[in-house]
Amino acid sequence: MIRSELIQKIADENPKLLQREVEKIVNTVFDEITAAMARGNRVELRGFGAFSVKRRDGRTGRNPRTGEAVEVEEKAVPFFKTGKLLRDRLNGREE
Repeated sequence: MIRSELIQKIADENPKLLQREVEKIVNTVFDEITAAMARGNRVELRGFGAFSVKRRDGRTGRNPRTGEAVEVEEKAVPFFKTGKLLRDRLNGREE
């Protein structure tokens, strides 16, 4: 599902909300999750999962085309860990 499909589904299920209001809500939620992660915070959505930031150390990599050694800088990468309820639903054990 992509963002526009999510917005459309929420709008369809909540006819009292205008589509632009739903779009603003969805964008605000995503923006807040992104901002919290950029500050290094963990974001937990109970029953769904937790978003966090992990650091990858710098290393020496290789250019696949030339084989030349290339320095890869340290970087932050997003990490998602599923919650128990989501794992259970994916595995057919709904409660």
